[in-house]
Amino acid sequence: MQISEDIIRSVVTQVIREVRGQVGQTTASGSTCSRGFAGKFGQFDNADQAVAAARDAFELLRTRPMEDRRKAIDHIRRISISQAVELGTMEMNETKIGRLPHKIEKLKTLGERAPGTEFLTTQAFSGDKGLAVIEHAPFGVIGAITPVTHSLPTITGNAVSMIAGGNTLVVNPHPSGRKVAAEGVKRFNQAIYEDIGVDNLICVIREPSLESAAAIFKSRDVALICVTGGPAVARAALNSGKRAIVAGPGNPPVVVDQTADLDRAARCIIQGAAYDNNLLCIAEKEVFVVAEVFDAMMAAMERAGAVALNNSQISKLTAAAFTEVGEGTHKHLAPSKELLGQDAAKLAAAAGVTIDPKVELVFGETREDHPFVSIEQMMPFVPFVRCRDVDHGIELAKQYEHGYRHTSMIHSRDVRNMTKMARAMDTTLFVKNGPCMAALGLGGEGYLSFSIAGPTGEGVTTPLTFTRERRCSLIEDLWILGDPRLNDH
Repeated sequence: MQISEDIIRSVVTQVIREVRGQVGQTTASGSTCSRGFAGKFGQFDNADQAVAAARDAFELLRTRPMEDRRKAIDHIRRISISQAVELGTMEMNETKIGRLPHKIEKLKTLGERAPGTEFLTTQAFSGDKGLAVIEHAPFGVIGAITPVTHSLPTITGNAVSMIAGGNTLVVNPHPSGRKVAAEGVKRFNQAIYEDIGVDNLICVIREPSLESAAAIFKSRDVALICVTGGPAVARAALNSGKRAIVAGPGNPPVVVDQTADLDRAARCIIQGAAYDNNLLCIAEKEVFVVAEVFDAMMAAMERAGAVALNNSQISKLTAAAFTEVGEGTHKHLAPSKELLGQDAAKLAAAAGVTIDPKVELVFGETREDHPFVSIEQMMPFVPFVRCRDVDHGIELAKQYEHGYRHTSMIHSRDVRNMTKMARAMDTTLFVKNGPCMAALGLGGEGYLSFSIAGPTGEGVTTPLTFTRERRCSLIEDLWILGDPRLNDH
């Protein structure tokens, strides 16, 4: 008797459930899901349970056709787009940082542009010795840490790519964005479960902590870690003993040379640096301008709608924008939580100035060693530094990017200057004559992801980032173009 593929799949699923000691429950769609975790929709208070549920979901997903991955991703996309206003408002109300229109836009755009199963192409090599096929297999359960700056958007982008690769994920969100993270995950899972009968493709810790993050890192059932955050969490991931994909900090510089279209440069700098109040890790943080055009560049910024602060106003803002943290020799300045991600008008008020609430960016001239230059501040104030020439500007840009190799930008009509800076900076993203977001396909070409793995080298993540390469070789057969006499024995 010939055994059908459906029977094999059913037997495998049943064995998996029994090995895990859980009795299956049939959903309305006729599919199976573990009774202990079915209907949880990814909501967990315990990291071990979240990992176990994600592992069960993975074992089910791996028996399902690629079409089910596409269906799951389509639900995440649909909800991110159709409910962007509600979920974006929820995130804004919870985190209280950034700008509401941009919270909404991030969710909508990720739903539209995050890469999916179309990235999973198969390679084949054939010749005298037969056939080799290379395919992309999932890792299994992926542990993810997400930031407060883009709580649900980061989960959305990660989930699309990770599930497209056949994985499931457990998310430890930033505590200040945990509620919207949990709500978004619940909606995603519920829609997926009702359609394909698999729950908990995305699991979230509702009350995240350092302890829950550590438990995810240490779990034997977590095969891979993906972290989006600052230096501390990046170090923790790299020290976990597992393979880690790390989207770490950035302090992206901009160089403006004497050949630049200054009005265009001003518009681009405002667009990028003011987006979501400068919360993007790729955003323009400091600008180095050749002295020959420095004053003209400052005038162009004002024409484009930004408001200039003078030296005394910048001093007042600096005192409010940074606070000293750490102890002893580890003391250093860090951005003040009171102003992080706040509107330009609030920063201006801290500087003793009243401006129109519609103004998106404030700026001013500083020395190169100013805290606003050296620290990734995530506020809509951009410092401008006067440089001798383009070589000096590139030198300072490299110094204050701190070797993160994250993102850098140049405004120039000189191709040699562009090339010189690209080679010197060696950043994952390099933008010429555009705002920072153009590097992610927003105003430029390419695809969108909010996990930009600079420290570990994967770059802008895609489904391929979250897969293992597997090679299947058939020896001396299935090269159909060869002379059959070559294989005669």
